Amino acid sequence: MTLLALGINHKTAAVEVREQVAFTPTQLEVALSELRALPDVTEAAVLSTCNRTELYCVTESRGEKAILEWLGRFHDLKVEDLSRNAYHYLDNDAARHLMRVAVGLDSMVLGEPQILGQLKDAYQTARRYHGLGGELERLFQHTFSVAKQVRTETGIGENPVSVAYAAVSMASRIFEDFSRQRALLIGAGETIELVARHLREAGICELIVANRTRERAEELASEFSAEAISLNEIPEALVRADIVISSTAAPLPILGKGMVEAAIRRRRHRPIFMVDIAVPRDIEPQVGELGDVFLYTVDDLHEVIEENRRHRQVAADQAEALIEQGVGHWVHERRVRGAGDLIRRYREQGEALRAAAEAQALAQLAKGDDPQKVIARLSRQLSNKLMHGPTTRLREASGAERHDVVGAAEALLIDPAAPPQDP
Repeated sequence: MTLLALGINHKTAAVEVREQVAFTPTQLEVALSELRALPDVTEAAVLSTCNRTELYCVTESRGEKAILEWLGRFHDLKVEDLSRNAYHYLDNDAARHLMRVAVGLDSMVLGEPQILGQLKDAYQTARRYHGLGGELERLFQHTFSVAKQVRTETGIGENPVSVAYAAVSMASRIFEDFSRQRALLIGAGETIELVARHLREAGICELIVANRTRERAEELASEFSAEAISLNEIPEALVRADIVISSTAAPLPILGKGMVEAAIRRRRHRPIFMVDIAVPRDIEPQVGELGDVFLYTVDDLHEVIEENRRHRQVAADQAEALIEQGVGHWVHERRVRGAGDLIRRYREQGEALRAAAEAQALAQLAKGDDPQKVIARLSRQLSNKLMHGPTTRLREASGAERHDVVGAAEALLIDPAAPPQDP
């Protein structure tokens, strides 16, 4: 029995590839059913987010080929293309990967907490559609326990490290209550997407996304219930905006001093907080000279980012250590469970020998044989039958110089506390 984790994420594939292997909620029931129907698969769970698609399976084989081929068939993709972007882990490494994912060590933003909730949703979905058996059930429960320990005992969820989060955190120093503020985001790339996510999580009242390509602005805006505008509509949007965060690839500034000054007058000098994350800059430096404008550049964020990264890296190292402990505990419990079936079969065999010997002894007593002789014969026959198999195989192992088997037999069969027998 092998635990397999197979996936494609933001580290191995661009969004154009990730979106092709993503599963919609309506696809999950069919996907789990098909996975479970594969010849070697006994359990399955699917994690699908914007940054990763991962399949966790318990299989009878150790290869990922069959799972990868199924993924290609399901999404009508070539296996060769998937192979270039996919990764897979087996057994202990698969468990370790799942735990690292759960605590955010494998996330785009180190330690981000959303992934744990997404993983719990994947677990509940797998349970609902009968994808889980004992192995994955125990692994997920153990993973959630490790994630809770990491969140409790480390600062992995604190001290954000991304530029986007740092910009939003700095804005919170100016505006205590985001539920009353409007934000204008200029650009529609990955950084602005993170900014939008953090602002929504912080409870921003209204979001406006401005981009050179309006279609892309609308695409991003639709994810966050925001308003989409083109760049030439920025002057009007500035009048409404309390927070402006810009990150484009424009070669020249988008916001000039005159444009912002006119907006400030129409706002009756209500303050505007601005962060220019772009390089080259999107906002003319002279804008910072205006009253009621708080302008920061990416350089102003470096100190906060580096300090937070250092703090979080310490927490990340602590989290890695806790995960290693978690993997060790899981491996130990798995080995114990693996011996359970052997123990059960051994006890059944011993019970069968005992029952047969007992039946024979009772029959002899019913015929009137001497009870003392019957008991002596019973104990002698029972001990011989119980020891015959192990001693025969022990002799064979010794003759074959299987010292590992002989050593294991001594550890298992000889009680060091037993008193020595008289010769």
